[in-house]
Amino acid sequence: MEFTLKTISKDSIPEAISKVELYRYLNEPEEAESICRDILGADPENQLAIRLLGLTLTDQFEGRHPDRYAEAEKIFQSLTDAYDKVYYRGLLLERRAKAQMKAGVSARSLVGSLHEAMRCFEEAEKVRPPHNDDAMLRWNRCVRLLEKLGHAPVEEKETAFEDHDTPPIKIASRSSGRAVR
Repeated sequence: MEFTLKTISKDSIPEAISKVELYRYLNEPEEAESICRDILGADPENQLAIRLLGLTLTDQFEGRHPDRYAEAEKIFQSLTDAYDKVYYRGLLLERRAKAQMKAGVSARSLVGSLHEAMRCFEEAEKVRPPHNDDAMLRWNRCVRLLEKLGHAPVEEKETAFEDHDTPPIKIASRSSGRAVR
C-alpha cells in the first residue's frame, strides 16, 4: 500500500503556524518541522514558514557532525529579506556552536563560529527594521558565551591618565567602538 502526502489549504496556514510555534515550545521540533513542510507544500514562498522550518532544524542540533546544518543553511539562504538572511545565518552559527558546546566540543573550535555569528549580527543590525533589536540581543548572547568559554572578543588596553600617581585602568573595546560589559 502506498501513501501520499495531503496538501493543506492556504486558508489553514495561520492555524498551522500556531501549531508549529506550539510544538517548538513543547520541544517537539520534528512535529513542528513536519507542519512547516506541509505549509510550504501549500505555499512554497511563505517566508514565516521558511524561517520556522530553519529554526526547527536548528532545534534538533546535537553538536555532532551529522546535524542538519547544511540543510538549515540552505533554507535560511532562501529567505528574501536582506535582514532575515543575515540575521538567521548568525542565529544558525550561534545555535550550532551552542549545541557543540553542550556536546563537549573544545572552546577553541567554537570561537570562530561565534565570531562569524557576531559578524552576521553586526551586519543585520545595520539593516534591521525600526524597533528591532534582536541582532543586538543575539550579539550580546554571543559575547556572554565567549566570556563563558574564556574567549571574550575584547582587547584589553592599559590607559594611564596624565596624573602619573593614578594607576592604569583597563578599557574593554571592540572594533565598532561599543564597550562590552
